[in-house]
Amino acid sequence: MPVFTPTELAERLGSGLLSFPVTHFTQDLAFDEPAYRDNIVRLGKYDVAGLFAAGGTGEFFSLTPAEIGAVVRAAVESATPETPIVAPAGYGTAQAVSLARDAEANGADGLLLFPPYLTESSQEGLAEHVRAVCGATSLGVVIYSRANAVFEPETVAALAADCPNLIGVKDGVGNVETLTRIHALLGDRLVYIGGLPTAETFALPYLELGVTTYSSAIFNFLPEFALDFYAAARRGDKARVRRLLAEVVLPYTAIRDRRAGYAVSIVKAGMDVTGFPAGPVRSPLTDLDTDERARLAAIVTRAEAALGDTSTLNTP
Repeated sequence: MPVFTPTELAERLGSGLLSFPVTHFTQDLAFDEPAYRDNIVRLGKYDVAGLFAAGGTGEFFSLTPAEIGAVVRAAVESATPETPIVAPAGYGTAQAVSLARDAEANGADGLLLFPPYLTESSQEGLAEHVRAVCGATSLGVVIYSRANAVFEPETVAALAADCPNLIGVKDGVGNVETLTRIHALLGDRLVYIGGLPTAETFALPYLELGVTTYSSAIFNFLPEFALDFYAAARRGDKARVRRLLAEVVLPYTAIRDRRAGYAVSIVKAGMDVTGFPAGPVRSPLTDLDTDERARLAAIVTRAEAALGDTSTLNTP
């Protein structure tokens, strides 16, 4: 049984920083469950509002349904009761419904519904997809608006009316007007999660739009830094946010942008650099090269130094 009701989950997810743990693999690309469990225990010691098991950073797209179930069970059994575990659902509607039911059976507290696989969809089709998944589970469901599943405000409003267990929207687009319109229609009915790659770069503008939380990939390997950055953004310390952006986050994104798929690969490299190796990425992703890893190691050093220096730039 999940620890959190949908309403409780929404309140919890909106109260703090979120993260998507990487999925650990052995060198022959099998799921390394002992290492994954150890990492969930490690991350659960920090003040994180929720962990999304087998999500995008967790290489959901490369896992079999059986592996997804194993990852979710491992996360649920390793996390503290106070840490909600959100499981993935996605692909076609039948597969998404099956994954949703598996997630509930495996003890997850909620679902993140990824876009349907490959095909373009109408708003009516997307709405039926979400209704089917919400109707198949009692878990709270967060829809992920991105790629071929970008939800219009009116669609989200209709779904919120039809599906009591629809609790949130994760934004992977960054359209200010759309977010503003959704928030104007629904207010606090939903929790709004920033989900653009390296969401720290959008933390301040997200807050202005009523998006109180975001998912931090950096939290995987620099949890103290990620929490410090989030706290600075929430208290409106723009000077510190800009300093951390300039010294750490933007150089990090420069490596991330060098090759498609590096948004995941750079996180696994960061785990290795900081002494918490999680193995390689699975194809079609590729790992960072030696030079890129050295550049990332220098960024990690700057991030750790920034934690010991709480001064801020003299920026208005």
